[in-house]
Amino acid sequence: LAGSWNTVETAVLSMVFGVLIALALTAMHSAPQAVLRGIAASWVSVARNTPALFQIYMLYFGLGALDIHLSSWFALVAGITFNNAGYLAENFRGGLKAIPHTQVRAARSLGLSSFQAYRLIVVPQLLRIVFYPMTNQMVWAILMTSLGVVVGLNDDLTGVTQAYNVLTFRTFEFFAIAAVLYYLIAKGVILLARLLAWRLFRY
Repeated sequence: LAGSWNTVETAVLSMVFGVLIALALTAMHSAPQAVLRGIAASWVSVARNTPALFQIYMLYFGLGALDIHLSSWFALVAGITFNNAGYLAENFRGGLKAIPHTQVRAARSLGLSSFQAYRLIVVPQLLRIVFYPMTNQMVWAILMTSLGVVVGLNDDLTGVTQAYNVLTFRTFEFFAIAAVLYYLIAKGVILLARLLAWRLFRY
């Protein structure tokens, strides 16, 4: 089980920061300024159309070539966060498009402020729409943490597995155990998401 907690911690952090950045990118997509729309579109395009491994490499080795040195763990978290934000921003944007804007106008006509309209009407519907895509992205983030080994991370699940492999040369056994642990962690996330969905969306 060594390294499993670090794997989960890395995935959760990258997901939290990814959601926050994705919300900002979603707002930028609708901004009147072309520069902001361009930044958001570029982020999403690069995140969705380049390999996550390339993104982590660029943060670790690319910035290192510019004399900006990141730790292996920070480069991994930043890379997965970058990827998460790109995918989640599109999920959020699609979710918002699925909610008729007439609902906001109706709420405004009833005396609600824009903030109240979004908090009470838009956000609950948006959460229902994007909840399962967010769950899928969380599982994907957990699996992407295995890429940390290519930039020298050695205290996550894959890194610890590789260390035992080097010491014992029992490659199949240790990586099979790691695969089972990744599977159990992912299934645990899915089960937790289903329980949350049942509590949040049963009415």
